[in-house]
Amino acid sequence: MMPISMDDRITITDLINSHGHLTDCGDFNGLATLFTEDVVYDVSALGGGELVGIAAVREAGPALGDANPVAHHVTNIVLRETTGGAVEALSKGFGVMADGSTGSVTYEDTVELTAAGWRITHRIVRARRTPLRQN
Repeated sequence: MMPISMDDRITITDLINSHGHLTDCGDFNGLATLFTEDVVYDVSALGGGELVGIAAVREAGPALGDANPVAHHVTNIVLRETTGGAVEALSKGFGVMADGSTGSVTYEDTVELTAAGWRITHRIVRARRTPLRQN
């Protein structure tokens, strides 16, 4: 297992942070710079099931329309190396809705180095609705 270089840490952190910026400005085509073509994006905890493939992820945002948050924020990014060369990324997220209410999630990402650079291959979004809940 090789340690994650500082350059890779910065690149992966920027990758994860970019999701909210792209989503909030409606640049769903830009999501291809974050995810692999065959990404599995699991939003089952939010009622959306498993989205398989970048096309399904691109279509999910516009399908929600005004039910989307007006702002997605990502914090507390922690990266861990794995034996297979992938990186496990754990982060916290919160969304601000148009009415001012907020919701909190945890993102569990698998990030891999591809020919196009670091990309998220698998994301699980876990809703945080109970204080001090153990996973």
